Amino acid sequence: MRTHRKAALCALAAATLLGTAALPASAAGSGRVDFTLTVLFTSDMESALLGVPGGEDGTGEGPIVDGGEHPYGSPSRVATLMDELRAEATRGRPAPGQAGHRGEIVVSGGDNFLPGPEYSASAVEGAPFYDALALEHIGYDVSALGNHDFDFGPDELDRFLDTAGDEVPFVSANLDVSGEPELAAHAADGTLATSRVLRTAGERVGVIGLTTPELPTLSSPRNVEVKPELAEITNTLAADFARRGVDKVVLVSHLQDIDNELALVPQLRGVDAVVGAGGGEILADEDDRLIPGDVPERGFPLHAEDADGRTVPVVAVTGDYKYVGRLVLNFDRRGTVVSVDDERTGPVRVSGVGPDAVHGDPLVRAEVEKPVAEHVASLAEEVVAISEVPLDGVRGDVRSRETNLGNLVADSLLWAGRQNADEYGVPAPQVAIQNGGGIRNDSVLPAGELTTLDTYEVAPFANFVAVVPEVPRDVLRQLLERGVAAAPEAAGAFMQVAGLSFTYDPARQAQEVREGTNEIVTPGDRVRDVVLADGTVVVADGVVVDGPPVSVATNDFSARGGDGYPFADLPFTSVGLTHQLAVQGYLADGLGGTVTAADYPEGGEGRITSL
Repeated sequence: MRTHRKAALCALAAATLLGTAALPASAAGSGRVDFTLTVLFTSDMESALLGVPGGEDGTGEGPIVDGGEHPYGSPSRVATLMDELRAEATRGRPAPGQAGHRGEIVVSGGDNFLPGPEYSASAVEGAPFYDALALEHIGYDVSALGNHDFDFGPDELDRFLDTAGDEVPFVSANLDVSGEPELAAHAADGTLATSRVLRTAGERVGVIGLTTPELPTLSSPRNVEVKPELAEITNTLAADFARRGVDKVVLVSHLQDIDNELALVPQLRGVDAVVGAGGGEILADEDDRLIPGDVPERGFPLHAEDADGRTVPVVAVTGDYKYVGRLVLNFDRRGTVVSVDDERTGPVRVSGVGPDAVHGDPLVRAEVEKPVAEHVASLAEEVVAISEVPLDGVRGDVRSRETNLGNLVADSLLWAGRQNADEYGVPAPQVAIQNGGGIRNDSVLPAGELTTLDTYEVAPFANFVAVVPEVPRDVLRQLLERGVAAAPEAAGAFMQVAGLSFTYDPARQAQEVREGTNEIVTPGDRVRDVVLADGTVVVADGVVVDGPPVSVATNDFSARGGDGYPFADLPFTSVGLTHQLAVQGYLADGLGGTVTAADYPEGGEGRITSL
């Protein structure tokens, strides 16, 4: 799609295997401006295919043909805005300080799709992969891979690449996909590479991709090997670009936090700019127009000094199709960045209202947003239960303390594990643990009807209920220690529990695990007492009580060590239900369609107590 772009900007796979990372260094200098490159980018779109709400009044054109309209975001608006920004970057008279010779590239930072209600439209038998269609229509020149691109495992990523890869190449230099035949085939045909060379206005621009080394604990890469030597890999590729005469290099790195990119730059050579992704930061200056409710955290761009002492701009935008990032670089004849055009560099909001409103591309609306909206509307009409009490799923709450929705979700894992234990040949679980980061609705569900759509929003990830049959008591204790290691700060690893209660002291030693792994470096000493629902004491006054192992229900992400959960590589069995189906089934069948205030009081029932 947008084949006119592909004729003007031809992406060639870099013939470099997994090597070293070198970020393009940009140092302000006094050289004459010879070429101006505009880097346009988005990241973390995460299947936000129907736009996002905002606080402004107005009934501007929405991303959906029928149903409620969201005034901001949406792929159709991004498609329109991206075309406008491309034209602005290369047509007409150059802006002050820019070269007459100008080009542009369009990149995605990854996390192109995310399990949830919008994504579920693509899971209907015979349906296209709507997120991939959106990428094609917008016309990205290259995309990195993020952790959420692996949430459904390599097989679903393969399906995504089968659709999007015809038009959009993908890059990740620190992933070895040879252990996954379908992804290896994409590496063989150039759909997935370590780096790419893009051509724009007769110039060559090298793009290197990186994926977070924490991928195995954040998602489901299965047999994909993740290499942690990011600087070495990047520098090797940048040096290879230099040998081939490619003197403009952009690193697109999905490292989960812009501070990780800033920490990487001092180790790099030969990288001119870094597009970070995965952290959701809002970088903006005072005069940048933002979506209501968004507050700038730091300026745009940020800067770091590389290994050669050159200043490198580091940029990012938050996700959900809310902004298009724009970084305008001025190069001299030697391919050195001599300045950043600050007047035209910054986030550009994607709006359907106000003075900057854009009309969504009609083809994207028809082929992507309308069918997805119709599917989501059908989910909102399926009532699965009635709740007598508001259910707290606010992000900061479920990641820092017991909540009644956290209890309900943990109970759903325990219920599902027990329902299916015989069929899958595992003992019925005694307890369940649910990582707070896996509860995603980030809201209080009001008392009243709970729908299928609500269950998708609460449990959107494509994780399966898993039973770990024999968890030694000391391992169970350290699992609970992992949950409270960051307390009182909120963390995705904080766990909601079922079938037990425990107390912890946040003033005592927190558990430490080796970064990117679930290997315990320092055992925790915060958990003081653990009692199973039947009264069995597992930990008393900080001491593990001898006794038989405990059967634990969780999700397979956690069972594999996700969020650093130290399951010690214990064997587990998936029991045939996704996380979302477990929540839906527990509401409808396990609770008989009614959530009572007696069972799920506001604030919880004392399963987790901080001393």
